[in-house]
Amino acid sequence: MPPLRIRTAIHEATVVAADAAGRLLASWGEPDLPFFLRSAIKPFQATVALEAGADLAPEQLAVACSSHSGFPIHLAFVASILEGAGMGVEALRCPPAWPLSERARDVLVAGGRRRPQPLFHNCSGKHAAWLAACRASGWSEHDYLDPAHPLQRLVRDVVADVTGVAPDPVGVDGCGAPTWRGSAQGLARAFARLTSDPRFAAATTAMHRYPALVADHDRGDGRLGAWWGGPVKVGAQGLIVAGRHGVGIAAKSHEGSSTVAAVALMEGMRRLALLSQVAWDALDDVARPPVWGGGRVVGALEPEQAG
Repeated sequence: MPPLRIRTAIHEATVVAADAAGRLLASWGEPDLPFFLRSAIKPFQATVALEAGADLAPEQLAVACSSHSGFPIHLAFVASILEGAGMGVEALRCPPAWPLSERARDVLVAGGRRRPQPLFHNCSGKHAAWLAACRASGWSEHDYLDPAHPLQRLVRDVVADVTGVAPDPVGVDGCGAPTWRGSAQGLARAFARLTSDPRFAAATTAMHRYPALVADHDRGDGRLGAWWGGPVKVGAQGLIVAGRHGVGIAAKSHEGSSTVAAVALMEGMRRLALLSQVAWDALDDVARPPVWGGGRVVGALEPEQAG
């Protein structure tokens, strides 16, 4: 008789691997389930900014692609993008926020900051790059978040192209930006394109080279990015996607959990033999997050094993 296994909860997720043509390489779950792509498509939004004239060094581009944690280095690069375009932080249209990282917030509070600010928002890098593009192209700056704005129309076209999915209807992301519809298969295809199409080479290189600017050294996505060998990006409501050498792999937690999405993504990577054992060991707490009880580790969140 097999051992009794007690489950405290069941979490569902979809994982899809695809190539740049959109062909499924592997799939678990619902590859065509529609959802908003949120921050997972930031490298494409940042590429539009580059093509529209934003002058971004690689580090600045990494922050433009980021959902940054709000450490001083992140904020400095956001401010430098705006300064280079002759603008100040008051131009940002993202809402006031505290950093994603509690440690980063503690640093700011210790330095005398007492209120959330648009600069601290995890999307401020993307917004700064968009503003720089508007200034370079002579587009209006106060309404750059309007879906009808020339910049956002270009973003829509790129998202439709790389995902192969009709991106409408448009939603509103937490930062106020338009967010487009997609699917796990479309998102995997997009990151396959990201890492194989020369058009996106600058964003791919920046994200690969500076994963701690795209996230930080503490977060699971930033740590995975340091080991993966290509861009890794999260999105709100349980999205995470990675690309390398023309293959994309995306995970969507059906309940919107970032922890579950990371477990699902790494399990997909394990089944497809995409991570070395050394990397797997270094990321064990991301792939199998500990469960705490009574002040100690009493278990782990584990995926169902393939039958």
